[in-house]
Amino acid sequence: MSAITLSNESRIVRSTDQVSCDLAGEAAILNLKTGAYYGLDPVGARIWNLIQDPTTFAQIRDALLDSYEVEQARLESDVRDLVSHLVELGLVEITP
Repeated sequence: MSAITLSNESRIVRSTDQVSCDLAGEAAILNLKTGAYYGLDPVGARIWNLIQDPTTFAQIRDALLDSYEVEQARLESDVRDLVSHLVELGLVEITP
């Protein structure tokens, strides 16, 4: 898996082909096309909640920087990795 290129203005949103729920601060997601279930830890679930509606990469980054003590470069890399994985699984969509 390689990280996708996201600009600050890239909009990220959940796919319509999924359903999800909160499980004590974590997220459970079902891909309706494949029938596969996925889980996200609390930080992943926070990102998942942020992309309920189309949200820019910059908005996600800034919200997480306000919540966690982490270097910006590390956070951006981790968010790109997670979003790339979610795109590959068909759970999110990105528009430039």
